[in-house]
Amino acid sequence: MGQTLEAVAIDYHTEAYRDAYSRINAIVIEGEAEAYSNYLQLAELMPEFNEDLTKLAKMEDRHKKGFTACGKNLNVIPDMDFAKEFFSELHSNFQKAFATGDIVTCLLIQSLIIECFAIAAYNIYIPVADPFARKITEGVVKDEYLHLNFGEEWLQNHFDNTKTNLEQANRQNLPIVWKMLNQVETDAKVLGMEKEALVEDFMIQYGESLGKIGFNTRDIMKMSAMGLVAA
Repeated sequence: MGQTLEAVAIDYHTEAYRDAYSRINAIVIEGEAEAYSNYLQLAELMPEFNEDLTKLAKMEDRHKKGFTACGKNLNVIPDMDFAKEFFSELHSNFQKAFATGDIVTCLLIQSLIIECFAIAAYNIYIPVADPFARKITEGVVKDEYLHLNFGEEWLQNHFDNTKTNLEQANRQNLPIVWKMLNQVETDAKVLGMEKEALVEDFMIQYGESLGKIGFNTRDIMKMSAMGLVAA
């Protein structure tokens, strides 16, 4: 789904493309900046994994620089005010969880929701990206799977004690993702990315992660559908 758009010639220098790109590019820059900060805060909550989490944070910072270069390559100034507002609800929920030492909610937001959202977006974007951005994004996706794996492994190892908390965190945060996807639908389409393909890829990534952690198929379907009606 969405891959057929690869054959469609996209003019990366039209006003319409550059306008939409100013918001999409800002979202990925802000998303990587949020992730950098989130992993450093997780390192405070999980000092035994300080080295691993600091390494992940540094990766996210490199991604931010890469995506900043993508905008400069097209002479686009990213709309960072839009991007900060775009992430504000997830950011607020992460900070609330961090303040109470709620590792499970922090991991669900960063290591599952944000990483799956990013992987889905990058997978759909790569076939329609300009050559410079495609090369950057392909490198980033490989790293994101490592970040996903960290959260999956920790939550899998603590599944029995965290299942209820995970379900609650999912209930609070997954509906925000559908709102975010709706917000970006028009701009994404200008870039050649269909919302249906983004939703499908996210659902696959997120469902697979929940399965690896320990949820059964029925649980996964129930959790993945949370708030989907809004999409």
